Amino acid sequence: MHPAHVKVKASGALHHRCWPPSDQIEPALPEITLYILTLLFVAAFVAGFVDSIAGGGGLITVPAMLLAGLPPIDTLATNKLQSLFGSGSATLAYARGGHVELRSQMPMAIMSALGAALGAAMTTFVPGDVLRALLPILLIVIALYFLFKPNIGDADKHRRMTPFLFGVTLVPLIGFYDGIFGPGTGSFFMLAFVTLLGFGMLKATAHTKMLNFASNIGAFAVFAVSGAIHWKAGLVMGVGQFLGAQAGSLLAMRSGSKIIRPLLVVACVALATKLLADPANPLRTWLGL
Repeated sequence: MHPAHVKVKASGALHHRCWPPSDQIEPALPEITLYILTLLFVAAFVAGFVDSIAGGGGLITVPAMLLAGLPPIDTLATNKLQSLFGSGSATLAYARGGHVELRSQMPMAIMSALGAALGAAMTTFVPGDVLRALLPILLIVIALYFLFKPNIGDADKHRRMTPFLFGVTLVPLIGFYDGIFGPGTGSFFMLAFVTLLGFGMLKATAHTKMLNFASNIGAFAVFAVSGAIHWKAGLVMGVGQFLGAQAGSLLAMRSGSKIIRPLLVVACVALATKLLADPANPLRTWLGL
């Protein structure tokens, strides 16, 4: 928004007043050079590769955009745009490999998208401090589960919940979390698929990517209305995400749980460490650290 000069008559003279006032003018978005765009493309490619296997791509893309000079709100909104390409690319790759049936999983995907849209719309109403404090603990628990739980492979196990109940309860709940906060969403979907639906690691990864893609769509729709998306950076990163996710999903389909399980543990621990390293993390404040 650019200021307009308005003539105001006062004491018989014409004075120029800047409108809107200078303190209300929106800051201009930073200039993204070709060099910065190239670095963001590379970061998105690596993030897409890792995220398509174990999640945690935001650990790479969010800091990269912040270092490029994007404001925090723009970074979060743009991250949803570029991650659409990665999760969508991985979903297509896993579907082509026969590891997820898009049509039969569409009801779950819709529930995930609706939950995420609701979460994104309520970001100002839910206390973020509680989520930031609990998330590192939950991620460490997930990492320990996949690290020490025996017999977690690519073969399906006993199902503890019907797909219908799973789809109308946990799926929109995790989607809501993705819309309102985001980090660790893939890990939560993975844990739910493995422990409750009895999926093997590769099948759980494929279905996680589809529901993550749907939740990204729901949250992106809300962020797009807000106008906080940096389209140039987001689309360039989207290309990197798409290509990286293709490469990562192909590796996952070749190696299965041998690559998915250790990368999932590393991603959970890395994200938990990043959150706990933040001096502003509420958990550190509560514990006096």
